[in-house]
Amino acid sequence: MKTIQIVLLLVFFPAAIYSQDKLGGNYNFETECFGAELDGSITVKAWGNGRNRLDAVEQAKKNAVRDVIFKGIHNGKSDCSRSPILLEPNAQQRHQDYFYGFFADNGPYKDFVSMKDERIFDKVKRDKKKARESVTNGVVIRVLVYEIKKKLIEDGIIKK
Repeated sequence: MKTIQIVLLLVFFPAAIYSQDKLGGNYNFETECFGAELDGSITVKAWGNGRNRLDAVEQAKKNAVRDVIFKGIHNGKSDCSRSPILLEPNAQQRHQDYFYGFFADNGPYKDFVSMKDERIFDKVKRDKKKARESVTNGVVIRVLVYEIKKKLIEDGIIKK
């Protein structure tokens, strides 16, 4: 009986240890709020995935803006918990052409994010997870929520 237990332990213990390494690159990280500013902006930690660090940081910026517009921010400090800017169901699909252009590389989304809240130490040593083909980076970003809402009203996506 003890030999069976020892054999099972030897078989399953290494699998439990090494399986954790493989899950790191496929895990979805949630955007977390660090604080709300008086100018209508929020400071968040967003995660992005890309083939290198630069791609991952750009994806994190897009993810932060997308979460503010469509999902809302619910993780992190409670004083900056926000509902999404667009409350209508399936807004991203309904205004698909607009948001394809909005989130394109070098698109208008860049006007609404700033990395001025990221400390110099954070720039050197960002939260980083590495998988075989991709890199996941966590970045501290300031999102100009009020400015995004104003832009969506001007462009006719949100009705007054």
